[in-house]
Amino acid sequence: MSLIFFGTPDFAVPSLKALIDAGEEVSLVVTQSQKFKRDKTPIPIPVKELALRKGIPVLQPEKISDPEFIDLIKKHAPEFIIVVAYGKILPPEILRIPWRYPINVHASLLPGYRGAAPVQWAIIRGERFTGITTMVMDEGLDTGDILLQEKIEIKDDEDAMGLSKRLSELGARLLLKTISGIRSSELKPIPQEGKPSYAPPLKKEDGLIDWNKTAKEIYNLIRGTVPWPCAQTFLKGERIIILKASVIEGKGIPGRIEEVKEGFIIGTGDGLLNILELKPEGKKAMDALSFLRGRRIERGIFLGR
Repeated sequence: MSLIFFGTPDFAVPSLKALIDAGEEVSLVVTQSQKFKRDKTPIPIPVKELALRKGIPVLQPEKISDPEFIDLIKKHAPEFIIVVAYGKILPPEILRIPWRYPINVHASLLPGYRGAAPVQWAIIRGERFTGITTMVMDEGLDTGDILLQEKIEIKDDEDAMGLSKRLSELGARLLLKTISGIRSSELKPIPQEGKPSYAPPLKKEDGLIDWNKTAKEIYNLIRGTVPWPCAQTFLKGERIIILKASVIEGKGIPGRIEEVKEGFIIGTGDGLLNILELKPEGKKAMDALSFLRGRRIERGIFLGR
């Protein structure tokens, strides 16, 4: 009984690997179309690289609604279609192909955080918990019936990259449990309940720091926007990216540098933010002390201007 796997980034790799290691017959892997660097070299696609190493055919259709592509999927007559961070919405014609279910591994506790960036927005909005949902895909945006869910706590110092890695490993384990439960008839889909929330794709402007927000909110933005678009501000007209920071007690004027020692401490709408690591635009990341060397940065200067 064959499976077809749709996935693209690092997040999808543990799920594909788990299926292969469990002896599942993955007859085809579908990833997004190839993208290239400025020098025309192809940008690596993690799922594609794993599939090719394991001898699994890979397709990268420009349009997944193309009738020829859909016919090819039909010829495989898959038991399941598995979708993990593929990056495109599958048309109804594909969702109807598997003779059991099209299954999606989604990085939130649905109906919360439907959409493309659930990991990032959960951190940005200060959630304490998130998790993985496996669901039967339908034509809506993450609206399908739930198969399994598992909750985990978001660590206080965890950024989107670290949380995504943990969730990807949890997703792989939950996917295998889901497939087993369906085959044994112990697992039945149940409708989503509760008020939905949404996690739209991040835009570059989502990373712009508003220093009138609390130190905790800015800290969450910094963690949630790694590795893209990253939290950004301006210092003397120069765009800088804040990579690491900590919240400390105290009062200050929003956006003003309140103290300069081994790093620098910024006032916010409530509390202070200690900047630990940053990256000037077009330069390498560095700790705050290295950034301060050779620059006249002193108390009273405002960020964001």
